[in-house]
Amino acid sequence: MQKWEITFIDDHGEQTVEQFDHEQEPTMEQAAQLIRERFLPALKKLDLNDLEGRTKNPTVESLESQNSIKILSITPIS
Repeated sequence: MQKWEITFIDDHGEQTVEQFDHEQEPTMEQAAQLIRERFLPALKKLDLNDLEGRTKNPTVESLESQNSIKILSITPIS
């Protein structure tokens, strides 16, 4: 499995870099799900039905609007 570095602004306004294992480069939505699973485990099973089908990336949108977490970049680790 490939390692990926995801850089994001956390809920304290600080730039954070975390490493995740993923088969291929994660999309923004997949990266948001990985961040949510690690940092907000209680929200892992959050029902996003109200956003699904109405927005392209519901997890990205909910992390940003409800938790002030914004993904800046996704880069491979060699």
